Amino acid sequence: MTLKRLGAAAVGLTLAVGFLTIVFTATHYATDWFFTALGITPQPIVQQLAASILGLIVIVLMAGAMMLVNRGRLETMQLRLLGPIVEALGKIAQGDYTVRLNHPELRGRGVEPVGILVNSVNTLAQELDQMEAMRQEFISNVSHEIQSPLTSIRGFARALHAENLTATERAHYLNIIETESVRLSKLTENLLALASLDSESYTPDPKPYRLDLQVRDVVLACEPQWQEKQIEMDVATEPTTLTADKDLLNQVWINLVHNAIKFTPPQGKIQIELHHVASDVEFCITDNGIGISEADQTRIFERFYKADPSRERARGGSGLGLAICKKIVDLHHGTIQVTSKVGHGSTFAVRLPVETK
Repeated sequence: MTLKRLGAAAVGLTLAVGFLTIVFTATHYATDWFFTALGITPQPIVQQLAASILGLIVIVLMAGAMMLVNRGRLETMQLRLLGPIVEALGKIAQGDYTVRLNHPELRGRGVEPVGILVNSVNTLAQELDQMEAMRQEFISNVSHEIQSPLTSIRGFARALHAENLTATERAHYLNIIETESVRLSKLTENLLALASLDSESYTPDPKPYRLDLQVRDVVLACEPQWQEKQIEMDVATEPTTLTADKDLLNQVWINLVHNAIKFTPPQGKIQIELHHVASDVEFCITDNGIGISEADQTRIFERFYKADPSRERARGGSGLGLAICKKIVDLHHGTIQVTSKVGHGSTFAVRLPVETK
């Protein structure tokens, strides 16, 4: 590349010198002819000065003419190249994110400024299109999750108007209405939590505290649930001081413990471990429940994603719990992973730096 540039510079310099030589030679003969025609014999220095001035005038005029020509060509090129770009940006501003720049004049310009601009506009449109698709899917999921309990509540509320209902049937309908109301309330709380966590102005409030004591408090708070299913709970924690947002991480442990209890069969087993790994701390919770397929493991932390929608609905899940967990862990610059095998249980591992900046 350097040799090519040196060669191009040498050729350009040679052409420039040749051009100047031709111009000044021509002006020399032109001034000589002019003075001869007038019958004047000037001193050599005067004739040389006149030839030089005339040469400069010729060069300036030629440069001006070239600039005018190039300016017209540049304006034409700008209209031809920038016109489609401006049109595409206008469509994007109006909400059309499917627009792509494939104009013939714009092809093959990937290394030029125009080509870079074209690629940037196409990338912007593609990302906005993906965000719009995610937004539409999110709205659809929210609408479905809200409509489902409302439909049940409305249906069973109408059924309660029947005068021939037995006390058992009436109690059953009221229990369903209460359950669906709780699910709707939980969904609203989760949506508000996600909205708060997604806010750019939201930042965690890290303070040092004993993580091992927090984990044990969560397990004790959930004791009625795992005792009811006669689940064996094995908790092994090392004394661990963590600098993080205590309230936020409490939501993570509650969600993970509740999920483990929910999907572990009666008389099953849940194992919780908390230990140091280098400069990090790792929380692992393992159950011997129904497990998660490999295909579902790649999407389990997506919002509203349910590995088994019918089974989740029966258990009152909204598909937001793990999404909230991942968001909180991400805010603490940590990681959350799952390893599972269908029919053999699951392990969720959360790894966090001891100090969150």
